[in-house]
Amino acid sequence: MNYTLHQLQVFAKVVQTKSITRASEELYLSQPAVSIQLKNFQDQFEIPLTEVVGRQLYVTDFGKEIYTMAERIINEVYAINYKTQAYKGFLTGRLVISIVSTGKYVMPYFLTEFLKEHKGVDLVMDVTNKSKVINSLQNNEVDFALVSVVPDELKVNKETLMENQLFVIGNKDEQIHKHVISKDELKEMPLIFREEGSGTRFVMENYFRKHKINVRKKMELTSNEAVKQAVIAGLGNSIMPLIGLRNSLSAGDLKIIPTAGFPIKSQWQLIWLQGKKLSPVAQAYIDYVHKNKTAILKDKFSWIEDIPTVKIAKGVKKSENNLPKKSKA
Repeated sequence: MNYTLHQLQVFAKVVQTKSITRASEELYLSQPAVSIQLKNFQDQFEIPLTEVVGRQLYVTDFGKEIYTMAERIINEVYAINYKTQAYKGFLTGRLVISIVSTGKYVMPYFLTEFLKEHKGVDLVMDVTNKSKVINSLQNNEVDFALVSVVPDELKVNKETLMENQLFVIGNKDEQIHKHVISKDELKEMPLIFREEGSGTRFVMENYFRKHKINVRKKMELTSNEAVKQAVIAGLGNSIMPLIGLRNSLSAGDLKIIPTAGFPIKSQWQLIWLQGKKLSPVAQAYIDYVHKNKTAILKDKFSWIEDIPTVKIAKGVKKSENNLPKKSKA
């Protein structure tokens, strides 16, 4: 056998993502390049490592065993590199973080300068939905998780990064309302939901339960980007985190609809298991975040308060108790 480290890395990523497309994206390679490396690796074994049924890629039992050994080899190679850097006096190691999908608009800004300062640190960041993030944390597969809803069932330490605000949104052709949208009017809106397991959906549904609002769910989509594009296309309204709407609001493709009781607020929190012994890299990172988060918020997220519609919507919430009451017949 004459397989290469690169082939092991490609095979491991295919197993982890169960998709050549996603593996190519995460490895920053083209799909044909991943397919070729996977085929070259497979050619060295008489037993199939993967199989495709329909359009879904599955890993065989033999493939799972080879994956376990491949991961061990890859980790040993990383250990050699880290040990070399450590002897030179550098902070080295892997920082493993799992984040909910909307967190991709938050987390990079809290990583950039840390990684520039510590070039011996390798980042592994998985972007997925809330359920998978919590599972990876619960199984102790990651150093940290970024969530907007902290799970009750887990004992965790947490570092609050910033506020998460959700607004009712519509597209540029949305009728301009001359009054604040009431909770009763919200019930009539055709709302586009995120899928089950999404943190955004959890916050939405928790709000609806609390205020006893039965809304009209028009459709369900599997990412905030898909929801955003559906709203832009005029397929309905939605309730979305402001953090991912900057460009669409600035371009005028989306608008915030002033609604009584909004924005819904939660907190972006970096969490880790209580009792977990943090690696030197993980400890250095959480110390960095604690020390620098105020400066990061001021430098990277001050735009949130400068959006005119956000100011209007916040003013709406403050004055919702002063809304005209319906006269009795």
